[in-house]
Amino acid sequence: AALPAGTAAPPPATHLFSDPAEIETLRGNLLSWYDRCKRDLPWRTLAATEPDADRRAYAVWVSEIMLQQTQVATVIDYYNRWMQKWPTLQTLAQASLEEVNELWAGLGYYSRGKRLQEAARKVVSELAGRMPRTAEDLQKLLPGVGRYTAGAIASISYGQATGVVDGNVIRVLCRLRCIGADSSSPAVIDRLWDMANALVDRSRPGDFNQALMELGATVCVPKAPLCGECPVKQHCRAQRRVEKELAFASRKLFGKPSPVPDVEDCGAGGCPLCPPATEPWDSSLGVTNFPRKAAKKQPRAARTATCVVERRGCHGALEYLIVQRPSSGLLAGLWEFPSLPLAQGLQEEKQREALADHLRAWTGWPVVAGGLRFIGEVIHIFSHIHQTYVVYSFSLDGDVTLDPALSPSRWVTAEEFHTSAVSTAMKKV
Repeated sequence: AALPAGTAAPPPATHLFSDPAEIETLRGNLLSWYDRCKRDLPWRTLAATEPDADRRAYAVWVSEIMLQQTQVATVIDYYNRWMQKWPTLQTLAQASLEEVNELWAGLGYYSRGKRLQEAARKVVSELAGRMPRTAEDLQKLLPGVGRYTAGAIASISYGQATGVVDGNVIRVLCRLRCIGADSSSPAVIDRLWDMANALVDRSRPGDFNQALMELGATVCVPKAPLCGECPVKQHCRAQRRVEKELAFASRKLFGKPSPVPDVEDCGAGGCPLCPPATEPWDSSLGVTNFPRKAAKKQPRAARTATCVVERRGCHGALEYLIVQRPSSGLLAGLWEFPSLPLAQGLQEEKQREALADHLRAWTGWPVVAGGLRFIGEVIHIFSHIHQTYVVYSFSLDGDVTLDPALSPSRWVTAEEFHTSAVSTAMKKV
């Protein structure tokens, strides 16, 4: 039957998992591989051994928030320290934001820790300390918990048969089913969620979801996937296409006539999941033809003048002045050396004058540009900003009191600086 005008054609079966027998085999193969090969990670141990459902959900939740945008190797240490300090929702709800920021320092994307703590307070004050029990409620009731985190907590902690889609899952599914449309587009993401929900193993949903993500993290990796080690390669349409091309090439090499391979494009014109006609399959890329992403925006360049102000403390040790950033925006609430964003293309002496003016206005000290010593430049790449810090130093004699109304500030020793809530960029400075 013809579709009503204005509705997109559903994707052809090539891109879907529609055979129940294939789904069954895929689940079995993936889970037995996971049981043999899974990495030993602290949050997995907790999720498997903790009898209390609320504690289990909390342990998974903390790991999932930390793992957003951050690699497993980096997270392990932070996770262990966090769970030691705040083993339950209740203990986290009583912590201060300053303590949370101190523990989070160096993990990046600092609003994650802040929202985690706000949500813990909400569970304690509004939900009587009981975590919501379904993916739908987790997403609806907890600030900072989106569709993915909700699905992960519900499947791993409560055994709810719900799928998850993160970057690893997107890559695996796009390769298994030759999905070459822009994988960041909402329409394609919705299809991938449908697929993840259809595939998830009903009796071991948490393990299945972790297995799919583990496969993407360790085998079906972005650049040089280890297809030979893949437990589900017989279900992979991208791999099948590579094999057909190889067979075709070798027949040609031995001069055997052979039909042109019937390529795995689904053949439906205007298919919403195929690569755009302008960017067909590239044989040199093999399975890494998938997934396709829209071109990434280049990070914008920014320059900031930063002044390391030092003095001799009462015990003779050097102390440094740090000030707190505003409570919203980039690196919200973290501490830094006094800093000033610079206009692009400002000459060096103008930078120095601007920084001296800023320090003078802000502290009331007689700071002159000539008193600032240029140290060098430090580059730090945030996801959307290529930041250059132009670093100066300035020494003070004697004690100076700062006006607390301007912005919170304090003097710290080098050791105290490193245990404060400071960003990786400031540690580089």
